[in-house]
Amino acid sequence: MNLLLLAGVVSLVITFWALRARSGGFFRADDSDLSGPQKFHESPVPRLGGLGIVGGILAGSLLLLWQQPETGRTALWLLACALPAFVAGLAEDLTKSVSPSRRLLFTAVSAAIGVWLLDAVITYTSIPGLDWLVAFPLGAALVTIVAVAGVANAVNIIDGFNGLASMCGVLMLACLGYVGFQVGDTLVVMLAVMGVGAVLGFFVWNFPLGLIFLGDGGAYFLGFYVAEVAILLLHRNAEVSPLFPLLVCIYPIFETLFSIYRKKFLRKMSPGVPDGVHLHMLVYKRIMRWAVGRNGRRRSLRARNSMTSPYLWVMCMLAGVPAVLFWNNTAVLAVFLVLFGLTYVVLYWRIVRFRTPRFLVVS
Repeated sequence: MNLLLLAGVVSLVITFWALRARSGGFFRADDSDLSGPQKFHESPVPRLGGLGIVGGILAGSLLLLWQQPETGRTALWLLACALPAFVAGLAEDLTKSVSPSRRLLFTAVSAAIGVWLLDAVITYTSIPGLDWLVAFPLGAALVTIVAVAGVANAVNIIDGFNGLASMCGVLMLACLGYVGFQVGDTLVVMLAVMGVGAVLGFFVWNFPLGLIFLGDGGAYFLGFYVAEVAILLLHRNAEVSPLFPLLVCIYPIFETLFSIYRKKFLRKMSPGVPDGVHLHMLVYKRIMRWAVGRNGRRRSLRARNSMTSPYLWVMCMLAGVPAVLFWNNTAVLAVFLVLFGLTYVVLYWRIVRFRTPRFLVVS
């Protein structure tokens, strides 16, 4: 509890400082481009939320270092591993000049450092063919790097509305922490608790008013952190099914994979070109428009933005709940992975074709 509160309070204070410093003109890191297909706010907003999250986890790690030196050292090493990913994202937030490919490269560098320093590596997957590859040290390292970079990028992709990515991060870390507790892994539990506290400290300022955004620095860091905690849980506890962390993180992962398919094969465009038809954007455009109405544009935009996120939190929970119930049963987890994919695709096509299920529309 002390760890949760410390990480949360420090994150809360640093995020508030970032808001005050920005309003005082000490630096400019606003998302001032309001015309893009993925922009759903009506005024410039600072993109420095990652500072509070990193600061909260750092404070928690230092407390751990004092109370449990070995666990604290590992937590600090994890933060050190995350620096390339975080700094690359933060540089984009401040300069708007770091390309997506470079940010992804630096995230891969962070994952590689994690393999080296923490031995955070995937050695079994329960996926035919892939298990053969990860049986070799180089293959395991490559699969791990791709997985970590992919999850970090996926969290960045769903970071489109107030509270969406941050609360999904909280839910995913809570699932990992719960199973860490079940198997008696103190390190994973402490990392998850610190992460939850730090993200909630940011969440206060982000939802529902959207006073500050995660930014690329915060989104890449959060995705990297979740992925590394998941891999550490899996690597240190053979009884945990390798499909458990996959199901926990399936919402942002499936969103990314489906978007690549949709853009490349259906729209005949580069997967790297942003568009405005991700699932969370369709919820905003096709469901929230009717729920909030069209009168009072400023009020309507803010309300629609904030009301969109809970729909996707439910999507995240649809995967998280069965994951924690069947964390050691690979066959059942595989069934729920398929069910999630089918649910996502059916829901997407219903909404995109203006056939939204009535129970989703709030009157």
